Formats: sequence, structure tokens, C-alpha cells
Amino acid sequence: MTVTAHNPVLPGCFPDPSVCRVGQDYYLASSSFAYFPGIPLHHSRDLAHWRPIGHAIDREGQLDLRGVRASGGLYAPTLRHAAGRFHLVCTLIGGPGAAGNFLVSADDPAGDWSDPVWLPDAPGFDPSLFFDDDGSAYLLGTRLLPGTDGRTEVWMRGFDVATGALSGPDRVLFRGALVDARWAEGPHLYRHDGWYVLLLAEGGTEYEHAVTVARSRQVEGPYENHPGNPVLTHRHLGLSYPLSGVGHADLVRTPGGDWYATVLASRMYGGRYANLGRETHLARVVWEQGWPVFNPGVGLLTEHTGVALPAHPWPAAEAVDDFDAPVLGAGWNLLRGAAADAYSLTERPGHLRLRLLPQTLAEQSTPAFAGRRQQHIDFAAETALDFRPAGPGECAGLAVVQSPGHHVTLTVTARADGGTVVRLTERNAGTDTVRGELPVRPGPLRLGVRARGQDYTFSCTQSPDGSRDVGTVDGRFLSSQVAGGFTGVYLGPYATGPAGGTGHADYDWFRYGPAAH
Repeated sequence: MTVTAHNPVLPGCFPDPSVCRVGQDYYLASSSFAYFPGIPLHHSRDLAHWRPIGHAIDREGQLDLRGVRASGGLYAPTLRHAAGRFHLVCTLIGGPGAAGNFLVSADDPAGDWSDPVWLPDAPGFDPSLFFDDDGSAYLLGTRLLPGTDGRTEVWMRGFDVATGALSGPDRVLFRGALVDARWAEGPHLYRHDGWYVLLLAEGGTEYEHAVTVARSRQVEGPYENHPGNPVLTHRHLGLSYPLSGVGHADLVRTPGGDWYATVLASRMYGGRYANLGRETHLARVVWEQGWPVFNPGVGLLTEHTGVALPAHPWPAAEAVDDFDAPVLGAGWNLLRGAAADAYSLTERPGHLRLRLLPQTLAEQSTPAFAGRRQQHIDFAAETALDFRPAGPGECAGLAVVQSPGHHVTLTVTARADGGTVVRLTERNAGTDTVRGELPVRPGPLRLGVRARGQDYTFSCTQSPDGSRDVGTVDGRFLSSQVAGGFTGVYLGPYATGPAGGTGHADYDWFRYGPAAH
């Protein structure tokens, strides 16, 4: 039987996908940067349909994300399974405490993961695990070459996953496929047909991104460069091609012996802008003359990928979160920590209560913001808000976020004359501009945003006035191509107020889905 995977198989900001199989089950980890819980985990039975099962970093005290920049935090995990246990290595960039490469482990990827075991002897970033057929384990990583601009090398040492200890010589395996190779990173090592096959990401994460490969008969090398490199890229298709930045692949083999790759790529729209970030796609892989061939006969990512597995869809995610559960669902994220002082789901049952913290989205802090990924180019989102500002500076509503310097807020706030308004504010490159304002009466109302391409239109609904548009924002500045960094857009409830205040805002429900046409 064959199932059709519709790309992207994980829409929205799920970059740097790492995949492994255990029996009939497939598990995938991806980067999360400054968002918490960190390192989202997904489960599939057919590589086409994926369901969220949790996060590897999901409790306060595992690691410290306070103060990390918008695209700092958790980079490029590698997920593997050996001897009945799951192991994940990752890099933490920034933060006030420990940083660098670390290992976490779990018996069940949907269960509790261990506290990080820090790897101070593992330099650089993008660590990866390889378990050989004889039971030996190795840690790979990427480090910058001194005195260069983006020139790197991939290194490897023996590794004890029980203790995190590295052993044996420090071996350099590869320095990129081309003489002028830059950012050869994200290494993954496999065993196939007597070869050790090293897969890399090269060229940076934007237009020049690519997948390259090298191989050796011995695990320690030397590794020969594939003469056909890169084996997958879209950089030769031109700037007008709508799918760009293809790279950072990981391979997985089915029980029937078929191979597939998870790959990141960005959908461009409204010009060369990728508001949804880097998304997870699926490609078919075959082996020819000892080398992997991606989507043979096509050589690039396609909208649909046939998978030689029986279809196993999961129940569709609910479009509306009524906030009836005692914890936030797996699709919600906070910024830079657990934020226990920022929200409650129990103080007013059936509501998400946000406290009016003084921290704002413009800071590298943990504001009262619960965000979910934008996953569709055209979407509609709405929330029911019960909030009355008690004084100047108190506001609550809805936010669409790229970074501290690039976001949009639609908030209920007090006017200087004592009235109440809904205000639309665009923060672009650190400068705030009011894009619209409507007077409202005290009492519950609904706030919404709908996107048609790069036009984000914000609205307010209150009886008896019905729905009124507050304003439309050109969303191109919400893309990483303008704002910088590596993340896609998040949106959700947001509140803030002056220090020392005790106010709060209550959200009865939040709805998100693709826009109707």
C-alpha cells in the first residue's frame, strides 16, 4: 500500500527535522529556539501524518532560556534510538546559565526526558549521534575554523551515552563539499551497503542552502566527496521559485527497506518572504552506486511524495481551544521559560488568564504571551477576551510575533480621557506605529486577525456593533528575510501592564485555522 504525503508534512516553524524509526513508529524532533516548551516531538506511523506528543525540554529547571535572543536558544537536535532508549543531543545558544551541547534521554519520547547532561568537551554546534552495528557510539559536531568567515569542519569522537563522556581521538571527517564551502554543518552519519555515509547541510539556511554527502569504508575516514554534490538544493531554480532554502536532511529506513528524508524548506510568498519559517518536508530516497538520490528523476522537493506504507492518519486537531484543560496544549509556546507567574488555567476555569506583567514583547524576557505557529499562508484566528484596563499602560489582546523588534499587537487599552479603545500597533525594526484604533465599550469582545498572503487584517467584534476592521498591516516585515533570525511567525494572546500592578485578562477560547476561500 502507498500513502501520499502532502508537503510540508509539518507546516509552520518546525526546522532542522531529525527523524528515527523504532519498529513501526517514526519520531521527529525539531528546533525551537527561544520558545518553551522546547524541542517539539512528533510521532507518525506512515511518514505522511504526524501528531505532536510533547517536548524534550518541558519543565522548569531542565535548562535556562532567560534572556536568549529571538533566534538563540535550542538549535538543531538529533534524535536517535539505541538499546531500548531514546537519546537526543542539541545545542543551547545564549542564556545566563550553562550553554553549549547537551544530551537528554528517555524511555518513551512522549514521557519524561532526563535533565541535560552537558558536554563541555564537545565544541561547536549541531551535535549528532551515530550508533554503529557493533554497538559502539559516536558523537559528531560542527566547529568553526579559526580566522574564517563561515568555514567549518565536522569532527567525531567516541561517546558514552550513559555518562556523556567522550573518548578516543578527535577526528576531522569533512570540511564541506566544495573548495569554497561555507557552513558545512548539521552532520548525520549512516551505515549503508558497507559504506559510512555522512550527510551535511551547507551554504547557510537561506537561498544557498543545500544537502551534500560524503562517504568512507571506515567510520573514522577518510571521507570522499560525492562528485555530484549537492545532492539536493533549490538554489539553481532561481529567486522566483516558491520553495527555497532546502537543506538539513535526515534519513530514515522503513521496515520494507525503503528510504526517505525529512528536509527543511521555506515557502516564499508576496515576493521572497517566508513568514511561516522553515518547514518540514518529506522526500523519497534511493541508493545508486553507493550514493543517496533524492526524489529520483525530479531532483527537488515536490508537493506530494508517495510513501510505501499503509496510511495512518490521526484525528484532526481541534480548531478551537476552549482552555478547559489544566495545562496548555502541545501547540502552545511561551517565550524563554515556563512563565508560571504569567498565566493560569485554573483561577477562572475554562479560561486562559494572563497577568499584566511589565515585561513586553519588545524585550528579551518572558512576557505574558501564549503563542502558536502560523501554519497557513491564508489563515483566520480569533479569541474571546474579557478585560477592563484599570489605568494607563494596561493592555491585553492579540499579538502576531516574529521578534522583539518585529511584531504586531491588537490590544484593548485605556485612552487618556478615560475611554477604552482597541489599538493596532506595528513594531517594525524597533519603532512603534499605530495603524488603527476603534473605541469600544466595557465588557467582553472578540479580537481577530485574518491573513491573505502578506495582508494581515485585524478586527474587533462587540455587540451590537458586529465585526469591525481596525486596520491592515503589510506582513513582509514579519519574515526572517526582513527581521533576520531563523523562526516563523507565532500568534496568540498577549497582555502587559506597569510594574506593581495586579490586573489580569481572561480569554474564553482561541480559534485558528486556514482561511475559507
